[in-house]
Amino acid sequence: MTLNFNTYKDKVLGCFTGKNVGGTLGAPFECMRGFFDVEFYSQDLSNGPPPNDDLDLQIVWLSAVERHGRSVNAHILGEYWLSHVVPHWVEYGMGKNNMRAGLVPPLSGYVDNNYRNSCGCFIRSEVWACLAPGHPEIAARYAYEDAIVDHAGEGVYGEIFCAALQSAAFAESDRDKLLEIGLSYIPADSVVAHCVKEARRCHKEGVDFREARKAINAIAPGAFGVQFTRCHDMKEDGLNIGAVGFDAPENIGIAILAWYYGDGDFGRSLCLAVSCGEDTDCTAATLGALMGIISGAAALPEKWTAPLNDKIETLCIDKTSWALWVPRTVTELAERILRITPSFLGIHICDILAADGYEINMCADDGLLAAPQDYLPGAGGHVIDREMDISELYASPFVVRHEYPAFRVALDYHGEPFFETGKAHKLTVSVNDNGFTKQQQWVNIRLWTPAGVETIGGSEFFLPMNYNHGSKAEAVFTFTATEDFGAGKLEMILDISLNGRHSAAPLRVVLMRRQG
Repeated sequence: MTLNFNTYKDKVLGCFTGKNVGGTLGAPFECMRGFFDVEFYSQDLSNGPPPNDDLDLQIVWLSAVERHGRSVNAHILGEYWLSHVVPHWVEYGMGKNNMRAGLVPPLSGYVDNNYRNSCGCFIRSEVWACLAPGHPEIAARYAYEDAIVDHAGEGVYGEIFCAALQSAAFAESDRDKLLEIGLSYIPADSVVAHCVKEARRCHKEGVDFREARKAINAIAPGAFGVQFTRCHDMKEDGLNIGAVGFDAPENIGIAILAWYYGDGDFGRSLCLAVSCGEDTDCTAATLGALMGIISGAAALPEKWTAPLNDKIETLCIDKTSWALWVPRTVTELAERILRITPSFLGIHICDILAADGYEINMCADDGLLAAPQDYLPGAGGHVIDREMDISELYASPFVVRHEYPAFRVALDYHGEPFFETGKAHKLTVSVNDNGFTKQQQWVNIRLWTPAGVETIGGSEFFLPMNYNHGSKAEAVFTFTATEDFGAGKLEMILDISLNGRHSAAPLRVVLMRRQG
């Protein structure tokens, strides 16, 4: 199955035009709880749309891809986040705060972050879907790298689900099939998955829309719509109040619910999403992008697109440094994506056509579903895919991963990155071939500790590393901060090198002193 350039262009334009429409429609109702009878824009748009973080944060990610290409990962995105993203609110600010303290992704998205399960990253999924159209397995992996900068758990699952769903929408338009594809990339027992399935069930069984909205809330009650309401002012509306920051599952459920009950009508679907309240700009913008991909920009109703006049207004990007090129229109944004896609997809580009642009090889049928890398453990052969199964990537928020030309490293903190004096702590270091060398190696792994920190059982290992499936060199370091260690932050250096190769990795390991 191939996607020709003109169709691809129309779908990318549709994606971000729909995103712009939904974000604008939902903005006035954000952080409100209840049922609203929304029919059209409620704000004055004579000067264009208001700024919306749902769209403009992705401009930062696109800038990173334009410079770093397929090498972009959570560590690079984290640097862009620190340098170019203005907001300090909730998860955005906590991710930055943790990275400044030395806690890299995914630790940055987890530690002391009440909003790690919130909506701030699933709203950034479209750039990955558009850069990997018809390749949800690629889009999902980059969505993961994006999400762990400032989210964990259900927040991460939300973005992976949306990215896979939207990428697949370039190749498939059947609603039920698309949901199965998106769900295949996240844990079946995740709350996001339960909310998506509940939306589908309610529609199939003919449940009234308002009752269906309550059913989503009953599974995953959030607090987004009441977080700025005084407790004694809260009204009984049949909706439950959940933990502060646990918002992604309910809001994704609302978006899927509106998609079903809107019966294919773009405007009605977005209005239903906003009418449910909560994080309304996110639900409508995500749904608008999805429906825009499926239909293409040319098929979007002029009633909804004309008032925005193709304009983008940014809110979250630091423009004072002049470091990023910020597009002023959706068309300009789409054209930048179209230029970078051939180099981003590489071998998945089918043909370069002088007159008509290019064609993209897309996955088809079952190839759109998540495919686990379940080869026989220890199996050899150069043809085995060395990509990690995506479920391994999100298995723990306490495993920090690093990629180098000749090897891949995973640091398992075995829990939150805190230490206590006099108590033994473990750090597991795994090194494996990333498919580049396809050679057996010997790996030297050494942990350098500051004064007052003792290692138990050795501080250096020299280990064989095969390139067969599942093979890795793994060292477990046990260390203790003695009573003489008085610092509030424990910093160690992990030195990894391959014997006979110049590839090496000096990595910083950071733990904070636990209080009490």
